Amino acid sequence: MTAAQKTTPYRSILANQAIAFIRNLYFGLVLIAILLSARTYAVEPASIPSISTLSRLAIAAVEEKIQAPEKAKIQITPQSLDTRVNLPNCYPPITAEIASNREIKRTNTVKISCNSPDLSYPWQIFLSVRADILYPVVVAKSTMGPGDLLSESDLAIEYIDQTSLRGHQFEDLSEVVGARLKRRVVPGQPIFENQLCIICKGDSVSIYARSDNFVIKTVGEALHDGNVGDKIRIKNSHSHKSLDAQVTAVGQVEVRM
Repeated sequence: MTAAQKTTPYRSILANQAIAFIRNLYFGLVLIAILLSARTYAVEPASIPSISTLSRLAIAAVEEKIQAPEKAKIQITPQSLDTRVNLPNCYPPITAEIASNREIKRTNTVKISCNSPDLSYPWQIFLSVRADILYPVVVAKSTMGPGDLLSESDLAIEYIDQTSLRGHQFEDLSEVVGARLKRRVVPGQPIFENQLCIICKGDSVSIYARSDNFVIKTVGEALHDGNVGDKIRIKNSHSHKSLDAQVTAVGQVEVRM
């Protein structure tokens, strides 16, 4: 027998051994995967989710997608499920997602689903979830009427739903303290700009005449109502001349030289 003839059976034996090794390795990996899968189901068996769990999942789905200004407060309320609802056993994880790709609105629909050993198809339920965005605004603490002067004790900061804010509201007490009401307000009602005058007709005002190099202060009388940023007519108490000035704060106006 030649050397080549002796080598060929030897190579064949090595090839068969390699094939057998790969086959055994493959079946070993498959067995490990099956065991791990069985272990997973053993650790996390199917169970009936509680209504509170479904509510938390629905809230989390909306929280993840909603956007609101930094100072705003978000209040999320899922619909109340009937305690008699027949929920299936669910394998974890139970998923919750917004049912559409649109931005979060006041009323939203969340789809909750899971795989269930009780069903041949994935189980799912749709929950309506309400999302309210509330802003901190100045509100009245008591009933007040036209002509009343606002003091800090008359006011408070409360979070009000954005759907109730249909005007220019205030978020700091200092913005309205010293202003006078032009309309009646009731407790808990937001104070809007069109309900008051930061400076009212007949009020005594401090007049600041400004240029790039100096500031002159004098006093005068408001001839019109005005809020911050408004230009109103005023009369200088010393010269008795009338001029236009911009309202800058309670009892203050500015004239540019």
